[in-house]
Amino acid sequence: MTQCLSVKCKLIVPVEYRPKIDETLRGFADACNQILAVAKRDNCWNTTKLHHKVYKQVREATGLKANHVCQAIRRVIGNAKAVKQIHKFRATSISLDIRTFKYIESDQTVGVTLKCGRVNFSLSIGGYQIALLRGQSLTSATLNKSKKGDYYINFVVEIDTPPTGKTPKVIGVDLGRRDIATTSTGKSWSGEQIQSVRDRFSRTRANVQRKRTRNSRRLLRRLSGRERRFQEWLNHNISKQLVTEANESGSALAFEDLTNIRESLNQKPRSKTERRRTNNWAFYQLRFFVTYKAVIAGVLVVFVPPAYTSQTCSRCRHIHPEKGKSYRNGKRFKCGHCGWEHDADINAACNIADFGKSVSLPESPGIACRLEGQLPLFRFA
Repeated sequence: MTQCLSVKCKLIVPVEYRPKIDETLRGFADACNQILAVAKRDNCWNTTKLHHKVYKQVREATGLKANHVCQAIRRVIGNAKAVKQIHKFRATSISLDIRTFKYIESDQTVGVTLKCGRVNFSLSIGGYQIALLRGQSLTSATLNKSKKGDYYINFVVEIDTPPTGKTPKVIGVDLGRRDIATTSTGKSWSGEQIQSVRDRFSRTRANVQRKRTRNSRRLLRRLSGRERRFQEWLNHNISKQLVTEANESGSALAFEDLTNIRESLNQKPRSKTERRRTNNWAFYQLRFFVTYKAVIAGVLVVFVPPAYTSQTCSRCRHIHPEKGKSYRNGKRFKCGHCGWEHDADINAACNIADFGKSVSLPESPGIACRLEGQLPLFRFA
């Protein structure tokens, strides 16, 4: 099995070549916008048909190379399939193929075709990126310009991954805001630090934006991205530990499928602060990091419905008989049926693990009551 990964490397661009890269980026964005206008006007979203309609005039109007125009057509069609509506393309990136870039492994340089011709740039690259790029035959990449004016190139590489087989062992992971992640094995990562950082940045932004001075705008630019980078660093660390534990124990990882959870939570009456905290909850990023790391490590990842995972007793499978009520109270779970008392997040993670076992092994007998002499209350399959 193979897995596609994006390897991000920083370009070392001399001052005299920066305007030439910017000119190419502007030309590519202009080409995409012209192509998009024709596609909307003629309602044409087929790559070949759109190519015949726009190729000649777009190339004459922008001065781009032939393969840049072809990539612009593919960019428009790809974005149209990915999102409901495209408003405008900005001059922040350009798609490259095997004819418009070349990675030279021996020198750690990359040749990129611009409007002025092919130019070689040195790469600021680390050992992890070098290991991923070693021996690769690269066929696609993307040149990006950051908000701070730095240039990066994202190479698409294919790496061999071990097959993910069925396993009777499953580690359930309960995601939340109070605790970012809690496993059925008892490990937990507190969300107190990231919540404190987010609240501090929110207060800082509000105070600085209120002043509306030149120094305040300069400070906002300096603070830009710090909160996001800290969240990424934290999620990378948690995901690495989760995959490592699953790989060492030969287990699969089970998560709740929390798709559209923000929409359901925002329908409830809550304060502005709670709404901001919920919308800043980066559960999908953590799940994404775990997924691609698990593929590389050969760890199976399954997703289960989130209904009643926090309200079900993981010992006797009992749920509170009255609708709207639960045996859970904050971090404490005490079952009113069997009297079992445990940490609420670990209890939910154990339920997720059992549900995940039924998903990864459909031939398993399902979920049953652990109390001797009692029949299972329900089965998840």
